[in-house]
Amino acid sequence: MLPNSWRRLLSLIRILLGMSCLATQLISSSFIWTDRVILFAVYTIYACVALFWRGLEDSGYPTLALILDFVFFFLSATSGEAYGYWVSSVFYAYVLLVAVMLHKWWKAVVVAVAAMVLLYIVPTLHSAEMLRPALIAAGILGCVLAIQREYLEERLSNASRQTVLYRYDAERAREAERQRIAADFHDGPLQSFISFQMRLEIIRKLLTRDQASATEELLQLQELCKTQVNELRTFVRSMRPVDVEGSLTATLRRVVEQFQKDSGIPTTFVCAEFLEPAEPEVSLELLQIVREALYNVQKHSSASRVAVTIAKSDNALEIGIEDNGGGFPFSGKYTLDELELLRLGPMSIKRRVRTLGGQMTIDSKPGQGAGLKIRLAT
Repeated sequence: MLPNSWRRLLSLIRILLGMSCLATQLISSSFIWTDRVILFAVYTIYACVALFWRGLEDSGYPTLALILDFVFFFLSATSGEAYGYWVSSVFYAYVLLVAVMLHKWWKAVVVAVAAMVLLYIVPTLHSAEMLRPALIAAGILGCVLAIQREYLEERLSNASRQTVLYRYDAERAREAERQRIAADFHDGPLQSFISFQMRLEIIRKLLTRDQASATEELLQLQELCKTQVNELRTFVRSMRPVDVEGSLTATLRRVVEQFQKDSGIPTTFVCAEFLEPAEPEVSLELLQIVREALYNVQKHSSASRVAVTIAKSDNALEIGIEDNGGGFPFSGKYTLDELELLRLGPMSIKRRVRTLGGQMTIDSKPGQGAGLKIRLAT
């Protein structure tokens, strides 16, 4: 969309051209009001009205306005006066500029071709030999610019639509992340704090009747508090963005080591040779998936052993997380599509895998452990 200031500038140029053509015709006719003089006077008045009344052309017939400009360019070019050729040349440049900036590319081509045809078939234009090459070159340049402008506008429009879609996806991702954090906090720290408060009330009542039981309950509560502090620390750390330093393998190793340190669960990390993703965003998503999976193991599985593997298989990257804990509430091996259809498995991890365009399987054996495998084409 052309700015209003540019449109007003074009309108001012049209007024100046109309006045120049009117003056040229008056001089050539010895200030006698001929038909051409009257036509250019009407055209000048129309140009003045269009300057202050934008709806006259914008909401009316823009193509008709372009045709009108071209007709008066033709009238000025066929006047026959030697000094009038320079005015008509500027008029042609104006008409071509309007076609390039305000209309479809094919209209600019029509204007340029029509002008070139007129240069060779109208006898009164045959004497403008020195201006003909410049007008032809201007027409070709105008056509190229019109095509390029429309191409750039189409790209800009697509980019704008894509930006809106990206903004919508980002908002959905933020909302999903908020819901996941709220659910994790409700199921984890918040429930523990509620339990902590209830047991404090029990201890308060026991202190008046059985101090020994109250002391034993207080010691248990102290151990629960230590466990809850560690869990809360792990929860806060899982909310922080992943800091990727070096390769994906090195960062994964640090994540696994930190998990083992925080949870106290023996964890092995096995890495075979593989081709790392080219996009850093993919590596970040994979790291976040592994971190969330390990956090779920610590929170829900009661596992005593965890294994994390990463390897290459048939031009694809495979990441596996296995534990010997309680497993998921369901039994069997399910793909990502099956998990979404049955509404099973961790929602956040499923969403991340789907965003990456990868594959995911969960093999659950209640009471014996579970395995999560992610496959991503590289």
